[in-house]
Amino acid sequence: MSITAAQCRAARGLIGWSQGDLCEAADVGRATLANFELEKSTPYERTLRDVRAALESAGVMFIDQNGNGPGVRLRDRTKGT
Repeated sequence: MSITAAQCRAARGLIGWSQGDLCEAADVGRATLANFELEKSTPYERTLRDVRAALESAGVMFIDQNGNGPGVRLRDRTKGT
C-alpha cells in the first residue's frame, strides 16, 4: 500500500518528527518530501516505501482505506507489536 500526503503529515505529527527528521531517517531529499506533503508531486514508489519504512520503524501503523479513508496510528508498545 502506498501512503498519502495526509498520512505522511499525520504520521510525523504523531511521533513529533519534523520534515528534516523524516528526510534523514528515510534518506529522502527535503524538497521531495515537502512537495509530496503539499501534494505538488508524487515521489517514486521506492521513495514512498523508504518514507513509510522509516515511519513504521518509529512506531507508526498505516491504516488502509476501509470505508472511512486511510489513516495512521501509533503501535501499542505495551503489547510488543
